[in-house]
Amino acid sequence: MATQYDADVIVIGSGALGSNAAYELARQGKDVIILEAGERIPRWKIVENFRTSGRKSNFNAPYPNQPWAPTSYEEKYIDSVGEFEFRPGMLKLVGGTTWHWAAATWRYTPNDMKLYSTYGVGRDWPIDYEELEPYYVRAEKALGVSGSDTEDQSGNDQRPWPPRSEPYPVPPEGETYYFQRLKARIGAEGYQFLHEPNARTVQPWDGRPACSGNNNCMPVCPIGAMYSGDVHADHAVRAGARLLTDATAYQLEKGAGDRIVAVHYRSSNGDDVRLTAKAFIVAAHGLETPKLLLMSEVANSSDQVGRNLMDHTGISLSFLADEPLWPGRGQVQQGGIFNWRDGEFRREHAAIKHALGNAVPNETVTRRLLEDLIVGPELDERIRHDAARYVSITTTFETLPRSHNTVRPSRRYKDALGIPTLEVDYRVDEYLTKAARVAKQDFANFVRIMNGTVIEDDSGWQNRDHLMGTVIMGEKPENSVVNGECRSWDHDNLFLATTGVIPASGVINPTLTGVALSIRIADILAREV
Repeated sequence: MATQYDADVIVIGSGALGSNAAYELARQGKDVIILEAGERIPRWKIVENFRTSGRKSNFNAPYPNQPWAPTSYEEKYIDSVGEFEFRPGMLKLVGGTTWHWAAATWRYTPNDMKLYSTYGVGRDWPIDYEELEPYYVRAEKALGVSGSDTEDQSGNDQRPWPPRSEPYPVPPEGETYYFQRLKARIGAEGYQFLHEPNARTVQPWDGRPACSGNNNCMPVCPIGAMYSGDVHADHAVRAGARLLTDATAYQLEKGAGDRIVAVHYRSSNGDDVRLTAKAFIVAAHGLETPKLLLMSEVANSSDQVGRNLMDHTGISLSFLADEPLWPGRGQVQQGGIFNWRDGEFRREHAAIKHALGNAVPNETVTRRLLEDLIVGPELDERIRHDAARYVSITTTFETLPRSHNTVRPSRRYKDALGIPTLEVDYRVDEYLTKAARVAKQDFANFVRIMNGTVIEDDSGWQNRDHLMGTVIMGEKPENSVVNGECRSWDHDNLFLATTGVIPASGVINPTLTGVALSIRIADILAREV
């Protein structure tokens, strides 16, 4: 008698990665269930929450923060026990954290993917750039990526790079005045400014309108021009997938032949449900995915689950320039300075990306002036003056996978469902501290060139919300969690669609790569189930 399954494939997580995988499978006729711990929230409600919130700089604030599905800023959701306060801005709702990302969609370069072979540090990917390139093309089309085909994205100013088989689906947006002026003055002294490919379409794309420059990409695009994972969650449902919300997965059940046979989830009313499938995709973020595997005691024969946590931990600079630059018009982030993305220096210190922040600075400026007891007409005048000249540079660093940087189920806290929350132990190593010294030399140059007045040039280490390495990909089961297909070495019907598989972080945002890998997973599974 044939085995009866609840679905061909169950996808755990409805963010950009899980929803793209689910859609690709559903459109090929597979029976798919998507489990999401949070709820579906309409865009208008999130926008209204933002408008009425007094916490404009808290990008999680407009989103639901339920006891069974908290945002990462909930005090006990992450128990950070290391020397660094690790607290990225993650969400739990249909569509996931891409509701409030800056939509940067870079590709890794061939050298990024062969870091150890090229520079003798870190790890290599078990696949080549050429294998992933067709999936980058599909991911860019899925997200409606706007980009420049003429730039060398390694920052070496030699040729268009990395190689592309097709142009970006959407042309780049025009440069803001803020970007133009910084590029003209700082670029004149040898700094390489690059356009940032992004998933904010500048023309109608897949039902989304063109960006109108609202400057609210974080915490929410009010019109939906910026891609968010709910786009493909909806596509998946229209293609036949079943989306179950308020469904927190807490156990993967192992059966005969070391195959995963079921997932157990719990709802907010305490109901426990067991669902079976031919294959499973865990598409939670880079902290929740290893937690689920560890609680389930699966996929960890290498003892690498929950280890090698990487973020693009960074620092920042803010100063007032000597001329009005008018930040806050257009998208919150357009590009940056890339002299330190790739080169022999990576043998000694991390790659460096300087991103130019273009968010409206009025709140930040006003808080600073009030702290200096400036009030009345002088306050109004100074807000106008300082906000027009405000420069924010957010710097990120390449991180190496270190086994001592870990995420585990919390030993102290549980959520409202009785499921452990997260414990993170994260430390910054010398590879980053050496790069930080180089970055601070750049900071001094930027201030000098712009004849600036420093507001903050010693921010300390900061989170960057790019979660990698915790279910690391590799060539051998002895030192990795998944192979080059993102398939568990231990369970051949378990795939991990998360940036947590990334073994070499580079210095660019990993979401596009995660989506490309997820589409590739779907293609593999579509042939097998």
